[in-house]
Amino acid sequence: MAIPTTDLMRNSDRTVPATPTIQVIERMFVLIDVLASRDEPISLKEISEKSGLHPSTTHRILNDLATGRFVDRPQAGSYRLGMRLLELGNLVKGRLSVRDAALLPMRELHKLIQQPVNLSMRQGDEIVYIERAYSERSGMQVVRAIGGRAPLHLTSTGKLFLAADDLARVRAYATRTGLHGQTRNSITQLPILERELAHARQHGTARDNEELEMGVRCMAAGIFDDQSRLVAGLSISAPADRLEESWLPKLLETASGISEALGYKPTAAR
Repeated sequence: MAIPTTDLMRNSDRTVPATPTIQVIERMFVLIDVLASRDEPISLKEISEKSGLHPSTTHRILNDLATGRFVDRPQAGSYRLGMRLLELGNLVKGRLSVRDAALLPMRELHKLIQQPVNLSMRQGDEIVYIERAYSERSGMQVVRAIGGRAPLHLTSTGKLFLAADDLARVRAYATRTGLHGQTRNSITQLPILERELAHARQHGTARDNEELEMGVRCMAAGIFDDQSRLVAGLSISAPADRLEESWLPKLLETASGISEALGYKPTAAR
């Protein structure tokens, strides 16, 4: 019986080999990795030595890559990565979405802790909830739906964004907003907020101790892009008496994984 073409495609997608089945493609990948290991152009001889390929083979493949602008030849006998890779990289980067990168890790974290996991971004003096992993079993009513907003100084993620600002910006925020509170635990005094932000800078995490809603506590970790910019916060919300400190390492690990998916490299961080 003939197998439909679509089934063949699905089967082939599930059995993608770890290495290319065409030898010249594998060699091309090796050469690109060698070129990527150095900022400056590399001589043909050195590329051949590092790749383990014969000089004639190396030369032939590099010339073909140069035809497609995947490799540049700044001078005779030397090579570097080409602009075509930059163009393609920018296309991929443009398609990356914080929400898309975070969705699956958020769901996995929620399965582990059985409490709401929130993804938020800054807009002006507020955070906006853009995604949430949540189930009825958490035993907690979610008050702010996706698209909901909250003041920076009253939320764990908002404090991360304020902690990323310098002192002058934080004080300007306090002047603009008046640091209005919403519960008896809300931080409404600038010195207290500054101490809280100093702690967030030191530890890379922030807390909301029933400051936005009574009965709800939160912990948050930052998500960074390929330029080491804080672009979002990942937070766990739980009833005040159920928030567990043991969740913090997993929260940090999940946020770190999302950051890496966005191109963030910890060694290049501030």
